Amino acid sequence: MVHRVVTVLGVVLVLVGCAHRAPPPGGFGTGITFHTINVGGVDRTYRLFRPAGLPRSAPLVVMLHGGFGSAKQAERSYDWDELADSEKFVVAYPNGLNRAWNANGGGCCGRSARDGVDDVAFISAAVDEIGRNVGVDPKRVYATGMSNGAIMSYTLACNTGSFAAIGPVSGTQLDPCQSPHPVSVMHVHGTGDPLVRYSGGPGAGIASRIDGPSVQDLNAFWRNVDQCAAPTVTTSGLVTISTAGCANNRSVVLVTVDDGGHEWPTMATEMLWEFFAAHPR
Repeated sequence: MVHRVVTVLGVVLVLVGCAHRAPPPGGFGTGITFHTINVGGVDRTYRLFRPAGLPRSAPLVVMLHGGFGSAKQAERSYDWDELADSEKFVVAYPNGLNRAWNANGGGCCGRSARDGVDDVAFISAAVDEIGRNVGVDPKRVYATGMSNGAIMSYTLACNTGSFAAIGPVSGTQLDPCQSPHPVSVMHVHGTGDPLVRYSGGPGAGIASRIDGPSVQDLNAFWRNVDQCAAPTVTTSGLVTISTAGCANNRSVVLVTVDDGGHEWPTMATEMLWEFFAAHPR
């Protein structure tokens, strides 16, 4: 039922002999393009998938790779391009410096955290650049991520008002989040995750031990931020879904995979897109 993607911070790097392929073109045409943007004096890069037949004002999904991953790996691993092509939305795949994101807390993750990299500024600048060059609806901009990327999606929700909804997978929140921005949240997590524990506390990561709140406490935090009603809970097989309706048509949803590990479940991409599509800002 689930697609196992396991490494120190949740990413399998699939190295398939692409060293001699030319990089994708720049510009903002259809298909995959590659972009460089200077933020704070540092050149940062991202990949962009723009399907043919895009409407004049389309949604944008920002997909954040996990620790030790990359934009290219995330594009291959999580099946967003095919869905974007059929549903007509844009997908951005930013590259973290040194294959990691600075999540603004908890020492996560790696050199980006130690160097104080401003990834909020980079991702915000990339979203702005895409918005200027592609017909993106500013009320339908979303962020999702795996592991360290999931943690970064919470950091974006805590520090920007750009996103209508976020979809963290196998992650947690490490940013102090003192002034959270109301945002719809769908969090996907396995109860058997050894690296980012469902029950909270230190995980088993070697390179960066993640020590965050329990998934249940994090869910309650965002239900409070979004002024939600009590959640309803349904279970089908190994998957339990807690759904809370909130003020201003927002929603906070927790998708729990019984005994799931540190992974991106196969159903996650389509579930997240359906959630995003139903929750504009």
